[in-house]
Amino acid sequence: MDAAHRIGYLCAMLSYQHAYHAGGPADLHKHIALAELLALLTRKQRPITYMETHAGRGLYDLAAPESLKTGEAAEGIARITLPDCPFTTALQSIRARHGETAYPGSPAIAQALLRADDKIHLMELHPAEFAALKRNIDSAAIHRRDGYEGILALAPPKPRKGLVLVDPSYEVKSEYLQVADFTRKLMAKWPEATVMIWYPILRAARHREMLDALKLPFIKDEVTFDLKDNKGMTGSGLALVNAPYGSDAVFTGTRTLGAPVLR
Repeated sequence: MDAAHRIGYLCAMLSYQHAYHAGGPADLHKHIALAELLALLTRKQRPITYMETHAGRGLYDLAAPESLKTGEAAEGIARITLPDCPFTTALQSIRARHGETAYPGSPAIAQALLRADDKIHLMELHPAEFAALKRNIDSAAIHRRDGYEGILALAPPKPRKGLVLVDPSYEVKSEYLQVADFTRKLMAKWPEATVMIWYPILRAARHREMLDALKLPFIKDEVTFDLKDNKGMTGSGLALVNAPYGSDAVFTGTRTLGAPVLR
């Protein structure tokens, strides 16, 4: 990435705050799948390492002005009846501590579902989000650094069995190919890792170029939805590299997001 693209990438990344989108349809898709994968990976006693490239603040209030401004939570978590599943377990645990309008980001889901011997490494570069993350998540190693660079620097960690969530905003078009490049490099350094990549489905369909550029076996799961009268995202996608046994029960192909989300 040349200097001009790097500056543009950093400016876009540092302007993004996930609070406006917390609890929306894309979040539900990502978080329900994440919780299922964590449950799969912790069925055996062997500890795991969990990492994130873009952790955000970890915990959100759906009654906050940011959430109310976009109304995405009203089109997501407020509209569905959650089934009995690991995500529901995490959500109930977090709301018991923080109140009924609390919504967990992926770090809080991991904290709720992982065990004492598991390790959590969270990367977040945005200064305000990083500060909030440190307040909200107390059982993780929290790093204020570029998520791609940070995870590559730490790989392979101990324990070596693990899951990496790659979850950028994609506000810079070049980030699609950056995600593919990062994933290839990470798998070369840490072949035991499972990598879950979230991506938005837009009319421009830029995610297809990213998936082609992975050049690694993966399974995917996509949902479609009508968010903001179809003027923004038309769906949410997940690609899973080095899928653990049983993942095909979660990554079922393409479907419309509705209630219940999981069959």
